[in-house]
Amino acid sequence: MVFGKREAATVVAEFLGTGVLTLLILSVQRSTIGVPFFVALAAGLTLTLMVFSFGSTSGSHLNPAITIGMWTARKIPTIKAVAYIVVQLLGAWGAYYLYTYFVNNKLQPIGGHFTGRILVAEAVGTGLFAFGWSAALYQRFSAAATASVAGIAYMLGIIAASSAAIGLLNPALALGVRAWVWGTYVLGPVLGAIIGVNLYGLLFAETKTVKASAAPAATAAKKAPAKRKTSRKK
Repeated sequence: MVFGKREAATVVAEFLGTGVLTLLILSVQRSTIGVPFFVALAAGLTLTLMVFSFGSTSGSHLNPAITIGMWTARKIPTIKAVAYIVVQLLGAWGAYYLYTYFVNNKLQPIGGHFTGRILVAEAVGTGLFAFGWSAALYQRFSAAATASVAGIAYMLGIIAASSAAIGLLNPALALGVRAWVWGTYVLGPVLGAIIGVNLYGLLFAETKTVKASAAPAATAAKKAPAKRKTSRKK
């Protein structure tokens, strides 16, 4: 496999996008306005910008959970999925070090311990996010519409999860904000993304195909009256 300019652009886009997302979340989460709604708003707006900027280059997953979900739905090859996950984690880790450099202080871990309630909350929030993401993907929205839907879905997913959890919905983000707990902030988003992506693909994506196949029949029906006119000429 040749690693050219296009391939380099995709991994750099995932690295930068995940890094920017993590840095913005850290900046709001650790500030005096770090309440769930403002964190969700910052996350949604940042994701909208990143998807609009890098969507045509890499798809702007910026999230290992989304990448794994897309991989299970066969929307991304294995090698690319592994590369995305690696650079996403590196981007989040780099953002953590940049933030600690800015504030001149180390951050304490905030992930806590495994709790089933947190696992379910992160899974449900990520499932909601992945469902909206999949809608944009399968229905082939425009760049602006895809970015908007992704940002809104992410914001709503965070709000839904924040009643019981931090509301990260992203294992790379969990690494960057020091909430890396395997059973909750890593496994929860992965499970939610797999369910959300595949649920949309199995139940709703096929409706587009049915409508498309009905088009030739409609065209044939329109052409039928034209033949009657010629038969009257006698």
